[in-house]
Amino acid sequence: MSRILLHLRGIGLTFGGRPILEHAELAVAEGERVALVGRNGSGKSTLLRIAAGLVDADKGERWVQPGITIRYLPQEPDLSGHSTVLDYVAAGLGPADDQHRCAYLLRELGLTGEEDPRHLSGGEIRRAALARVLAPQPDILLLDEPTNHLDLPAIEWLESELSALRSAFVLISHDRRFLETLSNRTVWLDRGLSRRLERGFSAFESWRDEVLAKEEAEQQLLAKRIAAEEHWMRYGVTARRKRNMRRVELLGNLRKQRKEHVGQQGAVRMAASAGDLSGKLVAEASRLSKSFSGRPIVADLDLLVMRGDRLGIVGPNGAGKTTLIKLLTGQLQPDAGIIRLGTNLQTVTLDQSRQSLDPGATLADVITDGRGSSVTINGETKHVVSYMKDFLFPPDKARTPVGVLSGGERGRLILARELARPSNLLILDEPTNDLDLETLDMLQEMLADYQGTILLVSHDRDFLDRVATSVLMAEGDGRWVEYAGGYSDMLVQRGQGVDARKVKSEAGRAVAPAPGPGAAQPQRKLSFKEKHALETLPASMKVLEGEIAALEARLADAGLFARDARAFELAAARLAAARAELASAEETWLELEVKRETLEG
Repeated sequence: MSRILLHLRGIGLTFGGRPILEHAELAVAEGERVALVGRNGSGKSTLLRIAAGLVDADKGERWVQPGITIRYLPQEPDLSGHSTVLDYVAAGLGPADDQHRCAYLLRELGLTGEEDPRHLSGGEIRRAALARVLAPQPDILLLDEPTNHLDLPAIEWLESELSALRSAFVLISHDRRFLETLSNRTVWLDRGLSRRLERGFSAFESWRDEVLAKEEAEQQLLAKRIAAEEHWMRYGVTARRKRNMRRVELLGNLRKQRKEHVGQQGAVRMAASAGDLSGKLVAEASRLSKSFSGRPIVADLDLLVMRGDRLGIVGPNGAGKTTLIKLLTGQLQPDAGIIRLGTNLQTVTLDQSRQSLDPGATLADVITDGRGSSVTINGETKHVVSYMKDFLFPPDKARTPVGVLSGGERGRLILARELARPSNLLILDEPTNDLDLETLDMLQEMLADYQGTILLVSHDRDFLDRVATSVLMAEGDGRWVEYAGGYSDMLVQRGQGVDARKVKSEAGRAVAPAPGPGAAQPQRKLSFKEKHALETLPASMKVLEGEIAALEARLADAGLFARDARAFELAAARLAAARAELASAEETWLELEVKRETLEG
């Protein structure tokens, strides 16, 4: 029998008067790789912090085998107080640990170690924190959403690295494939309690359904027993007083048992508001090309998207996936080639970056766009409070500001808002961020029933397998190749997964030289001015496109020059200037978009 390394017993914790955990348990033995699962808000991260010794439970016991080492990866690592990333990673080593492993891990994760922690993007912070917890090769790893902000090459590298470690670990993740590959035990947190399955996550969902079905059957049996006792109370023989008192006490206990039972949280009910039927052709690209500063984003792309297609778009961060979608939907003009869009397209984009959410707006205003108190889904009008319940928001949250919501709640809110809008073309840009597994199941079922067309950008391999009918892969140097089927089908056809994008300026060196004293640090995030330009340029380009269309229509009047030669000359000059302004705005937007993708990688 394997030696127990960590054991939490009878853990209870109450926050704000609401019990988060009640009698929860977590045991980790040598060689065990535990998937810790549960719905958003079930207390997974809290239990992991208790296991790490960072939070004290209100009740229960935490026992750790003497002499073992534990390392904890939080969702939001703090790198403050360190001058370089290498200093931050090395600070997590013990006296006997190998210093060289820090440099190896940072190099594998695409960092040099000389970066200033104050200037890192979200993806770089996550990579540095992973290097810090992996470097000591501890006895136990506690990992809270380790794949957040990572692209596919980094996720697949992390899988390989964790598989090779001898450490035991507890893993929280919304990435099904990641959990299935790595776990050999499962702990399910549900309504404050924990249940343990001595198998990995691949067996969890069928086991969970059996547990819930058994619970439902027990509740139905309890209801029948209560009904029988209540019938006896009304019509039974009352000759023996002692026996009667026992029956009264039994009825009271049964009623108390039913009252104290906490039912399973309801499931999200999703339905996309269907738009009008689009044309059979959605988009056709012919020798489409777009470059920035000599770097090809798209090169000679031929692609046909038909009504009902589900096209997955994959590649490393910085490959230009968002730029490609802008080209395919006509929001960005190509340098060369032709993009032909279908007729009657109604496009809805699920903006999982959540930048479109006003922190001060209420949930009800976000869902209705501030227009009234109802939404209409496929011809059925619902009050906004009733519609919110479909996405697990209680009525008392209707006037709650967006700024206080958790990441998972914001994800559900965006789904609620966008799915209420009629569409026949859905653009999903990383839709799985912060959504729990049950909500992901419902989203996949909704997409299976969706009658329109889907363009999907995702790093979630399981989600791609379940949704995509074909995958468009970034092959490097602006080349994109379409493969039939989902992500797993693409792997079989291609023979390998996604390669990390190589930045030309870094080619030929494994680690960048350290900057000298006083040297400027490389930029690690967009400036405020750049962010503002990235957000406002699309609207400016749309205005210019409208002005160009109006000028072209005016100049198409054959009699304008004869009637007013001066007006004709002014309109022609303005048309040339507007076209130049649009080209400049598109180039600036593309530069900033590529820069954003690269920095966030």
